[in-house]
Amino acid sequence: MNRKGCPDEYPISLIINGYEMAVFQLTNSDLDDWTYGYLFSEGFIQEASDIESVHINESLGTINVSLRADFDETHVFSKKKHYTAGCGRGVTFFSMTDVKSFAKVTSNKAYPLSYLLKKRSQFAQNSELYLETGGMHGACIVDEQGGITIREDIGRHNAVDKIIGHALRNCLQPERLILLTTGRVSYEMLSKAAKFGFPVIGSRTAATKQAVQLAKYLNIEVIGYLRGKMATIYTSLGRVENDLSVDLAVEMH
Repeated sequence: MNRKGCPDEYPISLIINGYEMAVFQLTNSDLDDWTYGYLFSEGFIQEASDIESVHINESLGTINVSLRADFDETHVFSKKKHYTAGCGRGVTFFSMTDVKSFAKVTSNKAYPLSYLLKKRSQFAQNSELYLETGGMHGACIVDEQGGITIREDIGRHNAVDKIIGHALRNCLQPERLILLTTGRVSYEMLSKAAKFGFPVIGSRTAATKQAVQLAKYLNIEVIGYLRGKMATIYTSLGRVENDLSVDLAVEMH
């Protein structure tokens, strides 16, 4: 029997301007990217320069963040928390109503379905932690030149925060990027992608009804079940060109 190693998860406390926000279950990799991505996704920062410093203490399991602006914890924690589903469970402060207030995506860039399937395959082949353990989620951005960048975590939403943090720290513009994920696209996953402004999201599995409704409202193309030579296009906004045989059963929703 070919046994894989066990995936790691650690309790890590996020402290903002001296105030302990919460303890998160995370994979101990790319924690700086996660910090930037999570704080952006949840509206604590609008750009990377809003963070003055990040200090990660792996032995204590803490991430200490200094924001340039004052942190009003009373205002933040008066908002209702929404607990996310799935492994590496997290929390978001955005409701579906909040997400609907995000800016709508205006990109008109279209991609052949064969291209998305090829990039999804490259993503899978280069997900090192998944290949090592068989129990990790991943998120990947495809840039305009076809290059891929991957981040992995025990939690699918943590992986997306990590890749958003990478994009934010490197001043990448979302209009020409594709977001690929191994996890189910639920409303909180859609909200993270929408906050950054990704015009196309592809997943190896399904999207929830709520996520599809939000995607249509925010003009985001969502493609599920990107595997081998198949896909489900949930939103049909014209950003995916089916250049493959109809026998491949690309289901239009």
